[in-house]
Amino acid sequence: MVPLIELRGLTVELPTPAGWIRPVDDISFTLEPGESLGLVGESGSGKSMLALALMGLLPPGARVRGEAWLTGANGAASSRVNLLALSERERVATRGRDVAMIFQEPMTALNPVMRVGAQIAEAIRAHSAGLTNAEVERRVLAALDRAAVPQPALRARQYPHQLSGGLRQRAMIAMALATGAGSTLSPPEAGAGSTWSPQGKSPGSAPRLLIADEPTTALDVTVQKQILELLAQLRRDLGLTLLFITHDLGVVAQVADRIAVTYAGRIVEEGPALEVLERPRHPYTAGLLRASPQLVRQKLEPIPGNVPSLTALPSGCAFEPRCALRQAECTIAMPELRVAGPEHRARCILVENILEEIVR
Repeated sequence: MVPLIELRGLTVELPTPAGWIRPVDDISFTLEPGESLGLVGESGSGKSMLALALMGLLPPGARVRGEAWLTGANGAASSRVNLLALSERERVATRGRDVAMIFQEPMTALNPVMRVGAQIAEAIRAHSAGLTNAEVERRVLAALDRAAVPQPALRARQYPHQLSGGLRQRAMIAMALATGAGSTLSPPEAGAGSTWSPQGKSPGSAPRLLIADEPTTALDVTVQKQILELLAQLRRDLGLTLLFITHDLGVVAQVADRIAVTYAGRIVEEGPALEVLERPRHPYTAGLLRASPQLVRQKLEPIPGNVPSLTALPSGCAFEPRCALRQAECTIAMPELRVAGPEHRARCILVENILEEIVR
């Protein structure tokens, strides 16, 4: 099967007063159609910057190297395009239609002075010129209904501050799904008035790749569960491929088929979700698990120290200053990703002879 998206050596460099930094450094992975990959790491590990690079939304002055191949709608390898090599016009056409993103912090991502429905309508018109106002409104309501927003006609007329945190997040999901090209269904028949009510599932279209950047941050656990269940249902109903960005291992365990753990801009461990969570092969992953709440009550152990500044990275392994298992060899060079099991790799020199002790 041809991967939906394949990253090869993706590197992002940003200018700072202290010189160029690399928040994303030589990232490579693939995502199969319909698969969910959880991208995990502390704040500052490059997760969101990677997503912005795929969307073509990097800050001014950024330099990008590598490749990000997106397979065409027909699934043929010959139809692939490199997202990093597109012109600005091509990026605008692809963004939202083929690759969409749910941004973190919906209260700041949504325009506070525009009604929610108007913001979704703006995205629809950007990719479907020539629609009548009634058709746009039908699609807005269908998108809100698909995102499980109650009373979509009412919510479409409200401003972001009038919605709860959970509803704002659902509005962001509706906006991400409103202009996609992954599936094509006719919107429900309805008048242009405000009395529209859904009949069954809301149709429409969906992007082929959905990037969810911390979609459950700052939500209480009940709303978190609802958002995760919604994303799981959308994956089943629409065949979405999901790149799920989070720092919460408890959350990623519920949504991801595979997990990639990032640290200081690099992937340090990657593999099937259950394998990574039950048998971590990198000390950083094991540290994250020890610092995460478990069903069985136990003392949480924070990882000592802080993520290193990107302007002053260690000469060898970036995690070495915080690692209880560090050796002299760790200070010499950055380890390569090494095979730790079937479809499981870790960037650690101890992969072959660890690892029971680091998970205790």
